[in-house]
Amino acid sequence: MEERVAIENKLALTIREAAAYSNIGQNKIDRLLKAPNYPFVLFVGAKKLVKRKEFEKFISQIEKL
Repeated sequence: MEERVAIENKLALTIREAAAYSNIGQNKIDRLLKAPNYPFVLFVGAKKLVKRKEFEKFISQIEKL
């Protein structure tokens, strides 16, 4: 039986999880992950993951603008 971990307890999120967590569309998150100089992308082979804490910092900085 697979154990489920709550999104807020994960270190890295899939694009789908990051979209649900942030209420930002999957396509927008995917575009952000393809752009250079974003500190929240994590590559595991060809798979792209979102570093949750860095993503939260990025979103909070955007909100301040």
